[in-house]
Amino acid sequence: MSLPQVNVSPEKLYRMCYASVQSSLLLTGIKLKVFNHLSKPQTADQLARVINGHPKNTMLFLNGLVACDLLLKKRGIYSNTPIAQTFLVEGYSTSLGKGFIHQGSMYGLMPEDLSTLVLNGPPSLENRMDTGEKWGHNATWMANNERSGIAQQMSDIVSALPEFSSFEKMLDLGGGPGIFGIAIVDKHPTMKGTVFDQKPVVEVAKGFIREYGLESRIDVLAGDFNKDSLGKGYDLIWASSTLNFAQNNMEKVMKKIHEALNPKGVFINLSEGLTHEGTKPDFFVFCTLVWAMQNPMRPFDQGVIADAMLNAGFKTVKSRILQTCWGQMDMDIARK
Repeated sequence: MSLPQVNVSPEKLYRMCYASVQSSLLLTGIKLKVFNHLSKPQTADQLARVINGHPKNTMLFLNGLVACDLLLKKRGIYSNTPIAQTFLVEGYSTSLGKGFIHQGSMYGLMPEDLSTLVLNGPPSLENRMDTGEKWGHNATWMANNERSGIAQQMSDIVSALPEFSSFEKMLDLGGGPGIFGIAIVDKHPTMKGTVFDQKPVVEVAKGFIREYGLESRIDVLAGDFNKDSLGKGYDLIWASSTLNFAQNNMEKVMKKIHEALNPKGVFINLSEGLTHEGTKPDFFVFCTLVWAMQNPMRPFDQGVIADAMLNAGFKTVKSRILQTCWGQMDMDIARK
């Protein structure tokens, strides 16, 4: 009997199997405040004393973080890499730890609960917690997600529009903590802005508006864009990863956006755009998998938003694919 002839390597499968170890290392490092402590280089024994850890297992754990390229190790001394120092140390406006813990709790459902979702479908509506209070809580850590690079990238793109200097008023639709609106308004010498979201969320946005000293230029408007007025007289409306909440009401909401704009106004939407029959880009397939299984919402296929813009009466739509720190995303720019 001969051994089987194998013409393809299973290495990818082994890497997939152990990928969860990396996320566990990351989340455990955040929970134990390892990255806070390693802002100052120290040995495994020193850190073990600080966190009251087992010396040998602390050393093995730190070695795992080195393998993830989150720590450096030289002559037994551990320290943060630049990415860990920038995004995983608490107390900075770019700290992402709280958000990762939240997201990790969602993906901690796997594999047992993933099997349940596959076999039984989503939980009943009454068992879900999609409340304004929940989103108000989430808005606090979402702010750091937004100001860790993507808001800066998007404000650079928006401020390069040929019309930008003429804009007087903008709306950050479903704006959450308001960081995108803050970044865009800050690029303009006089333009004013409004952050629109549910009441608990805009209360959080007020704090960030104060933090950046823009109270005289940015206000908030509480509401549900599926039901309530958006206001009017805007030269620019910005939306990021929010129109998923209007998927069953897209025609009405898109017309509402169109009507809220001044003549020649601009609406810009940033969102995922799945391709290859909903299987790419892999980042958004993975990060939307659980909530898409748990909710009526789903990620957008590429082109859906652009088509809705044209159907609502926008004269032109220009679409582009962007590489962002949130993965590959689609930006659709519609002009009235």
